[in-house]
Amino acid sequence: MTPIELAEKLHARDVVLLAGRLLLSLIFVHEGLQLATHFEGAQKAMAALGVGTPLLIATIALQLGAGLSVALGILARLGAIGLGLFCLMTSSLFHTNFASQNELLHFEKDLAIAGGMFILALSGAGRLSVDRVLTGFAKDTKIDPPIERGGDKPTGLSVAYEAHNTLVIPPSTSSV
Repeated sequence: MTPIELAEKLHARDVVLLAGRLLLSLIFVHEGLQLATHFEGAQKAMAALGVGTPLLIATIALQLGAGLSVALGILARLGAIGLGLFCLMTSSLFHTNFASQNELLHFEKDLAIAGGMFILALSGAGRLSVDRVLTGFAKDTKIDPPIERGGDKPTGLSVAYEAHNTLVIPPSTSSV
């Protein structure tokens, strides 16, 4: 597909989904990189909150892995669910001192980000995503039907192939 063909097929929805994915994932990729590159300091800060090193490592992996998943649109629904649940957990575990305006604000922001992630999980990444490129490539690639060994009667392989690909192959065209 040429750039001109791509521009003609783009819809505002796809551009907005891409922008939203990038904006939602930015905080997680940034924080994951900060934690990873300043690991000793992060380890001390997390220990003060009662979070051990294994959970810190899991947090870094989730923030970077799921953050990039959402940004690039690779298994974006799964990444969005993971990050949405992460936000719900962090808000309810770490931002519950509502007497502090700052804590309340962080609680509300985590809830808002979780909501955005769950909406993304339902809507999908859109056409401007790696998943879409890969599924589009798979749909554009012609897959030859399985070879039958049943004479004029269709075998289970051809019936399954026809049902999956909605491609009807007359039994007389099969060989062998």
